[in-house]
Amino acid sequence: WLKDWIDRRWMRRYTDLPAMESVDDDAMRCGGCAAKVPADVLARVMARLDAPVSDAVAIGLDSPDDAALLSFPGAPPLLQTVDFFRAMVSDPYLFGRIAATHALGDIYAMGGVPETALAIATVPPAARPSIVEHDLFHMMRGGSEVLAAAGAALVGGHSAEGAELGLGFAVTGRTRPGRLLRKGGLRPGDRLLLTKPLGTGVILAAEMRRLAPARVVTAAIGTMLQPAAEASACLAAYGATACTDVTGFGLLGHLLEMLTASDADVLLDPDRVPVLDGAMTLLREGLASSLHAGNSIALSSLTGEAAQDPALAALLIDPQTAGGLLAGVPADRATDCLAELQRLGYRAAEIGVVAPRSGGKPRVSLEAGCVRPAEAPLAAVAHS
Repeated sequence: WLKDWIDRRWMRRYTDLPAMESVDDDAMRCGGCAAKVPADVLARVMARLDAPVSDAVAIGLDSPDDAALLSFPGAPPLLQTVDFFRAMVSDPYLFGRIAATHALGDIYAMGGVPETALAIATVPPAARPSIVEHDLFHMMRGGSEVLAAAGAALVGGHSAEGAELGLGFAVTGRTRPGRLLRKGGLRPGDRLLLTKPLGTGVILAAEMRRLAPARVVTAAIGTMLQPAAEASACLAAYGATACTDVTGFGLLGHLLEMLTASDADVLLDPDRVPVLDGAMTLLREGLASSLHAGNSIALSSLTGEAAQDPALAALLIDPQTAGGLLAGVPADRATDCLAELQRLGYRAAEIGVVAPRSGGKPRVSLEAGCVRPAEAPLAAVAHS
């Protein structure tokens, strides 16, 4: 009995953990794509810049998209994009894999194929150089494995000391002939398909506070590690009219970018939006990413009774790291496209239908059951 008592007392040290001390929210900022600068701040900065122009830039700052398109005489066009953020997991190898998967997403959102990548890495200084070497090697190994699997060559980069682990990639890709996808192009009647569930932002925020169950975090990491290559090819094959990847500004923020570029509104079925297990529970408990406040500006576009649900509203602006592709697909091809995405292993869903623009700014009407058979008539989104 004495040994049993000792064993139980020892186990309680690891199961009956004390409550985490209160930490100032400013001192606990999220990593990953939740570390983005808020969209309105970024927009004001870009509006103040007098950026130089070039005849080689076919898609650039004057018509923002997920990647720039460069066109040179006598050569095929190239896609260019860059992503960088600080670590949201403690394992450098795992962080490297997530960062590379995320960076490739912009190329896939444009319907492209990645070719090369440059790395940008920061590593905290340490008393022993071997510690810095260990972290940098495993972070880069994780990223380079993802790039190699995507057919992209790591061709160089830059490293520096920093306050914490950070990693990003500048990726160059090529377009598929006749299959360039952009944020603009949605047409009334198109169905909205989302290839991954939402919730990584709140789950990672909860994990920082030791409030997320291990199984929930593990599932979120698995989702972040799923590459978008096959989803991109599938959407293009089924005639996608527009596409973007859902990242730091959340589903709603990136959807509004598409609606603005397409001069359209949308009916969104909140019951069809896929959600990671555990995410809604955490949101209903009041947990949120540190980018939540910055993303909340997008909530003014919502209409419908469901918009009054705080947890649902928080989900729609939850920042995603290595999130899914969001695409418009012709109504008569959406069912087959969705079935193929699911066959490929994506937790994809048909979440809404594009409607004609009904006012000056794009509106997102939350309406359960709005995804009707393709032959059903489609009304404009009503303002509330």
